[in-house]
Amino acid sequence: MGWLSKSLSSSIGKKFIMALTGLSLILFLSVHLVNNSFLFFGKEGFNTLVGSLDAVKPLVRVAEIILLLLFVYHIYNGIKLWWENWQTKPNMFARNKYAINASKENSTFYSRTMPYTGAIILIFLITHLSTLWVQYNFGMGGTHEYYDVIVVLFSSIGNVIIYVITMITLGFHLNHGFQSAFQTFGWEHKKYTPLVKAIGTLISLVYAIGFSSIPIYFYILSMGGN
Repeated sequence: MGWLSKSLSSSIGKKFIMALTGLSLILFLSVHLVNNSFLFFGKEGFNTLVGSLDAVKPLVRVAEIILLLLFVYHIYNGIKLWWENWQTKPNMFARNKYAINASKENSTFYSRTMPYTGAIILIFLITHLSTLWVQYNFGMGGTHEYYDVIVVLFSSIGNVIIYVITMITLGFHLNHGFQSAFQTFGWEHKKYTPLVKAIGTLISLVYAIGFSSIPIYFYILSMGGN
């Protein structure tokens, strides 16, 4: 198994893991968005969905553990790749303007901002788990009603703004991540690459708009109730 460990610890191996875990997390986001869309059906509809998941809680717990491992592995490899790339860069004072321009020409805006969008998403994820997930699973925050947790959270314009900005950031991150995954797997072809780029853009828009619509919707509802 030494060859496998050596392969996965190489630069190409880390990129392969990033691509594989990234696509897996995109699948999770699809399920998560579909589940969250039940919020638009009202309190009874959403609580019914959550109640059905409670009926298979052991399976949900296993899925959560797998999901956590995917997140940790994805973040860990992302940090390692960023650090390795940073170490290989020449000192900023030693680089001339031609080297700097060449670096920008060989990369896209999305790829250059991946470490920063990833950091923003990580901070959001930690906050998200420490608020919504804890309240859902342990009934903290004064209510055991799942729908009510959302209503209270998104009655604050500050929370709405933070969530919307983070979801837009997620869209940026996914747009490049989806496309780069196909490049990592070697599935590049001049005939299909434009299609992959179009799908990546579509996915990023669907997730950004879909997740952002929830806090905006509930904030509008709260304004109507005042």
